[in-house]
Amino acid sequence: MEAGTNCFEKEHLKLNDLRDRPESSGNTYLIDNGRIPKYPRPEIHVSHLKHDTDRQGLEGIKQSGGFKGKHDLVWWGLVVGGEELRSAEQRLLQETYPDRTEQQVQDQQSFLGKFASSPAFKKSPTFGSYCFTFPLQELLEAYSLQFCGGQQPVMRMYHTRLYRQEVMYMVLVDSPANQEQFSEYPRLIHDPNAVCCYRDGRFIWRPEAMCGTHRYELFQKDETRQMEARPCSPHERYVWDNVGIVLHVKEDKLLEFDPVRLREKLKFCEGERPRHVNVNLDPNELLERLWPEEA
Repeated sequence: MEAGTNCFEKEHLKLNDLRDRPESSGNTYLIDNGRIPKYPRPEIHVSHLKHDTDRQGLEGIKQSGGFKGKHDLVWWGLVVGGEELRSAEQRLLQETYPDRTEQQVQDQQSFLGKFASSPAFKKSPTFGSYCFTFPLQELLEAYSLQFCGGQQPVMRMYHTRLYRQEVMYMVLVDSPANQEQFSEYPRLIHDPNAVCCYRDGRFIWRPEAMCGTHRYELFQKDETRQMEARPCSPHERYVWDNVGIVLHVKEDKLLEFDPVRLREKLKFCEGERPRHVNVNLDPNELLERLWPEEA
């Protein structure tokens, strides 16, 4: 485990709860010193997940035909792009000012994207240079058919991990037939105050810290029912949070997908330096070698 990391099993702790834990007392980024500028607390609906990998992992996925669990877990991240942020912004505005006029709606300028500056919102992979992006429902359906006998997978609060500046909330997806191993892990419920839950085929993420480094302050103009991001100084550094999803797949098992479908959902992120890769090998050449039928 990374130095300075604390893991809180079987619970998703919000920032105030983390501050109350003795294990978190030495984390200076978690301290609310009163200088953190006001920022939005949106509700983000996520319908796609991503799996990042390097060249070695990519070759293994192609050779095996799917995703294998490391320590019995396959890790995925939320995909949050422009569409998800625009929808979250509209929800936040509607909840804050439900009686806006049509003119006020038209006058409102986009602001949420300026706060979405932490690594959780970056398009580039957190590991390696290759990224598989799947619709959440397609992943859950494949998992259901291959590991749950067609039943709905069970979602649980796996842990909260506090790194130096990141707070990671992990959700565990498992088979309903495997109740003994994870029975002590609480189920993910439809809690309107939770950082993360699952509802209507989407993960609902309510980030408490979007920025990492705060360069903007949220201003609410109640007289015109508007919200605005204004530059602020000095730039304050703070924790940022994120949500990860782990699928329980035993090391001798495989979450399988059709090779053509794997290639369709794969992309190389330009500008990212591949890890453990011969830099003289063009990434497109690697993809053509691994998927010659799709070249």
